[in-house]
Amino acid sequence: MSDLAVEPKFWNNRRVFLTGHTGFKGAWLTYMLTQMGAKVLGYALDPPTEPSLFAAVELETCCDSCIADLADRKTLATALVDFAPEVVIHLGAQSLVRESYRDPVETFHTNVMGTVYLLEACRRIGSIRAIINVTTDKVYGDRNWEWGYRETDRLGSADPYSTSKACSELVTETWRKSF
Repeated sequence: MSDLAVEPKFWNNRRVFLTGHTGFKGAWLTYMLTQMGAKVLGYALDPPTEPSLFAAVELETCCDSCIADLADRKTLATALVDFAPEVVIHLGAQSLVRESYRDPVETFHTNVMGTVYLLEACRRIGSIRAIINVTTDKVYGDRNWEWGYRETDRLGSADPYSTSKACSELVTETWRKSF
């Protein structure tokens, strides 16, 4: 995306498909995008907390919302086809480190296969111009550096959450290069 992406007018009437819109960061991003005039279709599970930012800000009144699992490939593909987005922003994830220790299989399924399902469904949508996969700095492990990590740093981490997000980065790179 270009420098235009930071300009509010860039987003005016832009069709944005946003996974994870009911989570904390996703709700804030949904709010910001709709304030700039974007047409947002959010795709996520029910809000993960009670109360939730999604409900408190009444985001259901300013965006379309599909409450479904990324693993529901048919619903995901249908939502993408019907909405015909220009931009896809992927925040949908199991994002809790402690939960990743309790249920590593579900963490990997959501974070890795959820990304696979989304990218595969996006391949068939001609309107898409950009896909942004939001992960975490934890994909680089904890090297105790005094400076921040760079996207060119080697991926590698020790816990299920961080590793699943590193895998999501690798999946995204594979789809970018292959398709």
